Amino acid sequence: MATIFFADKGFRNTAIGEIARMAGVADGTIFYHYKTKEDLFVAVLANFKELLLGESREYLAAHRFADGMEMVEGLLSFYLQLAAKMEERFLLLHRYYPYRLALDNPRCREHLEAIYAFFVELFEQAIKRGQEDGSIRQLSSRKTGLLLYTLVDGLVRLDTFKLYQAGTLHGELIEFARNMLAVENPCDCSVAAAGMQT
Repeated sequence: MATIFFADKGFRNTAIGEIARMAGVADGTIFYHYKTKEDLFVAVLANFKELLLGESREYLAAHRFADGMEMVEGLLSFYLQLAAKMEERFLLLHRYYPYRLALDNPRCREHLEAIYAFFVELFEQAIKRGQEDGSIRQLSSRKTGLLLYTLVDGLVRLDTFKLYQAGTLHGELIEFARNMLAVENPCDCSVAAAGMQT
């Protein structure tokens, strides 16, 4: 319930009274569990983090990838699907307020960092696997994992704010990742690769 309000209206424009009315409880009931609206927001973010990481682990447990490249492609596709499935929650994640709050609230920062670190590490694992099995060339797995994650999350952000439908670029996203990572790289990325070598 609170997630919907924080996502749609943002933190400042969300009133505890509205959340309480929608939940069918008194304002005091919410403040009994959460001392401030900020505490409620952090709890909502923590819940989203657990849901997001849980869905991702379920996806990984249910899929077997032939090689690291296929794992990268699977993760990119999964992230787009996950964002479409959890559109409201991603709006919460893509608003300015969580990052502003994270400057002063260590718990908020911890949850945000955990979300981003989790996905970057997944891409990093896929790249390392691909380097071991020969499907991905030698480059910095950490930096490249970060680039891949910010690429797909950037597309999702455009979709979140109704600027562009991320799913329409799925094929191009996969092709771009292949071109960037493949051992037989058809594009001349030598300048970019030189800066990313381990």
